[in-house]
Amino acid sequence: MPEPVTATSRTTPDVTPLFQHIADGVQGSVLLTGQTASRDLRRNRYTPASMDHPGKMLPTIARYLIATYTDEGDLVADPMAGIGTTLVEAMHLGRHGVGVEYEDRWAQHAADNIRLAASQAATGTGEIYLGDARRLPALLPPEVHGRIALVITSPPYGPSTHGHVRTPGPRRGKVRKLNHRYGADAANLAYTQHAELAEGFTQILTGCAAVLRPGGHVAVTARPYRRHGELIDIPGMVAAAGIAAGLTLVEELVALIAGVRDGVLVPRASFFQIKNVRDAVAAGDPQWLIQHEDLLLFRLGPKDVA
Repeated sequence: MPEPVTATSRTTPDVTPLFQHIADGVQGSVLLTGQTASRDLRRNRYTPASMDHPGKMLPTIARYLIATYTDEGDLVADPMAGIGTTLVEAMHLGRHGVGVEYEDRWAQHAADNIRLAASQAATGTGEIYLGDARRLPALLPPEVHGRIALVITSPPYGPSTHGHVRTPGPRRGKVRKLNHRYGADAANLAYTQHAELAEGFTQILTGCAAVLRPGGHVAVTARPYRRHGELIDIPGMVAAAGIAAGLTLVEELVALIAGVRDGVLVPRASFFQIKNVRDAVAAGDPQWLIQHEDLLLFRLGPKDVA
């Protein structure tokens, strides 16, 4: 059993459902999770160095899910934990977070963020383990098996991540990307072909099902991206992977990345997203900025089980 990188009130989530509907027996809603910019949500709650991660989950998404689907003292897990957003938000809400991260750099940042949350009197605890999430049950301590109430995670986006932009200046050179890679390890699931990513993510969700408690939930945020101009349906891949893992899809939500002001979307797109869309439109390929995450909610058990 690997050692963790570090070990260590139900509240109203700061997210408002915009509307709800029922379609094909699956409930859906739009969540206003982008009202505050990510950098402001993380200020003083996460270490500045951890902001370099290219694929961070919005803290408001994690807060909403944890507050809605768990109670104080419950266990919350993230098999692809990154800098520990799920774990930190669980700790601040009085839950106990446990996660796995493949890249040592991000695992260390997650450990730093867990320590920061503890120093801020968060009432929950957090642990982060280093390893490949495709072996999730073997990486997590046996005592948490069958006790996890909620898994929150997201598949990796590999070369489609944009990171940060360095703009031209006297000593900066050309416009270029910074902090847009998860790491240099070619074995990272983020850098595999789509078919291998789908197989690997199915293995991860199968491991999640093995450690969930009966009736526990798995929430996955995902959005499509373009690879060599082709739109890759990551949300569809996630839905298929969850079902193949023996989970039941019970809800599909839209988690806005954009803000909403007076009924109008306030985009929070990156420099490269805007540039790529403008270039595509100029070339006669009409594209739109993606301003939401698909949020797929699975349950361990049949659809009619509460």
